[in-house]
Amino acid sequence: MLRDITLGQYYQTDSVIHRLDPRVKLATTIIYIISLFIFDGIAGYVVAATFLAIIIKLSHVPFKFMVKGMKAIVFLLMITVIFNMFLTPGEPLITVWKLTITREGIKTAVAMAVRLIFLVIGSSVMTLTTTPNHLTDGMEKMMSPLKKIKLPVHEIAMMMSIALRFIPILLEETDKIMKAQIARGADFESGNLIKKAKSMVPLLVPLFISAFRRANDLAMAMEARCYRGGEHRTKMKPLHYERRDYIAYLVVVCYLIIGVIAGKVVGMV
Repeated sequence: MLRDITLGQYYQTDSVIHRLDPRVKLATTIIYIISLFIFDGIAGYVVAATFLAIIIKLSHVPFKFMVKGMKAIVFLLMITVIFNMFLTPGEPLITVWKLTITREGIKTAVAMAVRLIFLVIGSSVMTLTTTPNHLTDGMEKMMSPLKKIKLPVHEIAMMMSIALRFIPILLEETDKIMKAQIARGADFESGNLIKKAKSMVPLLVPLFISAFRRANDLAMAMEARCYRGGEHRTKMKPLHYERRDYIAYLVVVCYLIIGVIAGKVVGMV
């Protein structure tokens, strides 16, 4: 399960998506997530699915690698679907004990499940095709206007970049600790919920100690190198928009227009 989490990982290959400016990918991801909650009906979701499929195809990242990351949110997906089916008022279809499944609840549950799946896969495309350093530069550049209100933009971008970089490292560390505990007789699978929660203590304690140690080592390494972010700091590879980046922005705008129009036209019919 831990190896199935793809968030924060970078898949190295050569594609037009990899070569895009990180600001374009950040803006596109934000716009895509917003569009999932703006589009209405099946037509809007078809447009969103088509757009996502084209992006995945252009990224040259195997689709199986992206779907693998969905295993980590299966539990969250099930909770979302169940809650929406049973707690949405409307026309009753099936009654289970004191709970009723409604027609509107099924529609809402399906819509939320599709949105969540598209949201996770769409966000994974950005992290899989962009290195943490490029993400940091892109976020810092996009948030640069906030410097006028004394917001520590560089520190925020660096913090988010380090968090993304630490995700695969901590997952690997968790896997090693879990295997070591299992070799010593620990059982993480059997028992009720309370017993499973107690069995996680031998896993969480060394994991937190390892995480704090890594964070302390990183802070000391940065201080030893006299790292100072923010003003007057130059970059080895400054970001510059190219022709393909402007084309990408145009494609995203067209995607939004087509999705809104498709939803309205089908809704009128």
